[in-house]
Amino acid sequence: MNISSAQMKAVTIPAFGEADVLRPVTLAVPEPGPGQVAVDVAHAGANFAEVLYRRGVVDVPLPFVPGIEVAGRIRAVGEGVQGLVVGQPVAALTIVDSGGYAEVVVTSADLVAPLDGLGIGTDIAAALPSNSTTAFLVLDRVARMQPGERVLVHAAAGGVGSQLGQVARLLGAGRVVGTVGSGAKIETALGFGYDEVILRDRTTDLDAGAFDIVVDMVGGPARRAGLDLLAPMGRLVVMGNASGAEDVGIPANALWFTNKTVSGFNLAAFSAAFPQATGHALRRAVAAAAKGDLRVQIETLPLHQAAEAHRRIESGTTTGKLVLEVGGR
Repeated sequence: MNISSAQMKAVTIPAFGEADVLRPVTLAVPEPGPGQVAVDVAHAGANFAEVLYRRGVVDVPLPFVPGIEVAGRIRAVGEGVQGLVVGQPVAALTIVDSGGYAEVVVTSADLVAPLDGLGIGTDIAAALPSNSTTAFLVLDRVARMQPGERVLVHAAAGGVGSQLGQVARLLGAGRVVGTVGSGAKIETALGFGYDEVILRDRTTDLDAGAFDIVVDMVGGPARRAGLDLLAPMGRLVVMGNASGAEDVGIPANALWFTNKTVSGFNLAAFSAAFPQATGHALRRAVAAAAKGDLRVQIETLPLHQAAEAHRRIESGTTTGKLVLEVGGR
């Protein structure tokens, strides 16, 4: 990635800490290298991953511009890029190097989905690259879900949880159940493809062996409960630890005796290792949203309120997705 003499507005993490450490700054505009594109950002998704960067849970170099997903228009294309042109509306996953909380961001051309003629606004499109792409990858590629299988998703009303329920339904799940942390979120989660939504501390009411797939981004007791609820040949997919609980040890012998599988999924690592597969899932998500098969519930805040977005995410009270209005150029 090269740097031009032009300037842009951005929000950075200058030091690890609480949400108030986020700072607006002016930076040089990045330019794309071979195989990359630069995007004039109209909207950027706000995610728990960026909270982890800000807290220092993920080791990133400071100062750091967070932002793992955006939507806007192609500003410039690097050498060797085909099928993408300047001015084209796109959704883009920027998770490998981050940088989405800025007026311009550079990412791999493989991690870009054109929006031409789809009728999707950049506010909605910015909410798709992380959570919706993750939902397709987790259920199809990692869990290898088959039609008719039973799926349990923890944190069903959150950004990625709202997409997992719908994608499970699109892929032909027989039963989709979600858990939430408070009763206020039950009705919201029910609108995202779930047959049933229960409080997370009531998973003991569910029958042992009731699910073929459990997706857990909460950790702690939810992770242990999810493993216990798996049927023989069931798969637990671990993709977060929003509770901040101590890691849950899973004895390999227990998996051996019960014919269960535990897999991990991290979108940043997967995107870096398999950008073409990630891009395919992103384009699949965009197409589903354009057809009305995938619904995204968003609330928009201006970029200068990024700290407020982080506080809301950390509170655990949000439903759907927060999106930052950047403006682009």
